[in-house]
Amino acid sequence: MRAILPRGVVALGFVSLFMDISSEMIHGLLPVFLTGTLGASVILVGLVEGLGEAVAQIVKVFSGALSDRLGRRKPLLVFGYGLAALTKPLFALAGSAGVVLAARVTDRIGKGIRGAPRDALVADLVPVAERGAAYGFRQSMDTVGAFIGPLLAIALMALTGGDIRLVFALAILPALLAVAILVAAVREPARHEATGPRPRFDRETLARLPAAYWSVVALGAVMAFARISEAFLILKVVDVGVAAAHVPVVLVILNAVYAATAWPAGALSDRLGRGGLLGISIAVLALALGLLATAGGLAAALLGIALWGLHMGLSQGLLSAAVADAAPAALRGTAFGVFNLAGGLATLAANGAAGLLWAAGGSAWAFGAAGVAALLALGLVRVLPALRG
Repeated sequence: MRAILPRGVVALGFVSLFMDISSEMIHGLLPVFLTGTLGASVILVGLVEGLGEAVAQIVKVFSGALSDRLGRRKPLLVFGYGLAALTKPLFALAGSAGVVLAARVTDRIGKGIRGAPRDALVADLVPVAERGAAYGFRQSMDTVGAFIGPLLAIALMALTGGDIRLVFALAILPALLAVAILVAAVREPARHEATGPRPRFDRETLARLPAAYWSVVALGAVMAFARISEAFLILKVVDVGVAAAHVPVVLVILNAVYAATAWPAGALSDRLGRGGLLGISIAVLALALGLLATAGGLAAALLGIALWGLHMGLSQGLLSAAVADAAPAALRGTAFGVFNLAGGLATLAANGAAGLLWAAGGSAWAFGAAGVAALLALGLVRVLPALRG
């Protein structure tokens, strides 16, 4: 691993792993905590998930642009990861859905602060020919953490007699370890000074981003409409009879498949191009959504969840690599920020709509509408020149 990827990329992978262990220990139980312990509605679950993720993506715009202007990425990473770590105890202390919403939004602000600078830093650390592998590795490590987190949550729920608040409190430990690895092991490379003024986040700077980049932004936004929050996957298995203590198995299955495919898919895209694999990933997502919309039993629901994980593995690292490929080096932070803003706004709309559709017509309406968006995204891959190669 170290012979292939730079030390900084490997360290960032372990930072992602431990932070995701922490996050998924909470995320895997949060829908049940909201609806069961606190008595919140499914619509509110959609709002918590959608608003949290949208805030993260919006913040990424400004943190990415700031990292371009400062010429440094790591300080923003440390602040973002540190803020996320400090929010974990708030979930354990929450006495109302409003406190959970505030904690979730603050946690996602931390994610937003670190997200675009981190993605830009990966591109700073590796040559062009290894970008897909580097993003795929970081995404795989992130997802291994998302696999381990729910397993820990299940084990701790069993050991504590279902004490969700204690599980939430213990989630701060891997988060603090992630921050420690970041501070000690990630070294930011020296960056060459660009001629002219430092980039600002304004219309003139955005105009310097090429058409190929905006093609990737368009595709990412439509895919975000199709890929509604994993909270709805958890609610689906509850609908088909899974007990509350076992619902984190959803994230275990999803992330096991995701982790196993993201790194190989990224490396393969370095050789074959991004567009074909992205098209396959979206077709897999459409199939997963069809299964989830029609599933009346546990087996079909779990198969849909596994296919969802395969889609994630085939797409997430590739989208990051595609952004890095298309954006000028001096504007990588801005490019990742704008890309995530578009996805964040789409995520907010998609999760809000999914919550309303679920309340009106059940899971079939929510997953069916997302399937329509997946088919639209598949059409975009086929027609956008920047993504066909």
